[in-house]
Amino acid sequence: MAKKAPTDRTIRIAEQIKKDVSILIARELRDPRVGLVTIQDVKLTPDYAHAKLYFTVLGSESAAVTEKVLNDSAGFLRNHLFKILRVHTVPALHFVFDETLERAMDLSILISEANQTHSSDEDESGADAQKAD
Repeated sequence: MAKKAPTDRTIRIAEQIKKDVSILIARELRDPRVGLVTIQDVKLTPDYAHAKLYFTVLGSESAAVTEKVLNDSAGFLRNHLFKILRVHTVPALHFVFDETLERAMDLSILISEANQTHSSDEDESGADAQKAD
């Protein structure tokens, strides 16, 4: 069965959840283990019962610890969302660390290393060709 594309309403609600949860984490969540968290994306189920929130952490905070704290605080955040959102069903919140930025940085480093290796190989082969002349 093919997945259906999200509707405009689903996209609007997901964006509103993203905005509101970001504010709630910054202002209401008073846990020292949670550093600077950025909500990158929100995926809603078609029935709006569950929302998967992808986040990143700035700095040296442990992503695993932050993920645990956010998931432990999901009920608290959901309760505050009830007061803010004007929708019939406020979804259960599930936080997932977004590894996209880390993967992109790792790939960038690998590409840079490959380019350096490639350019040094060309330099050596060019020097060998000049010696042979």
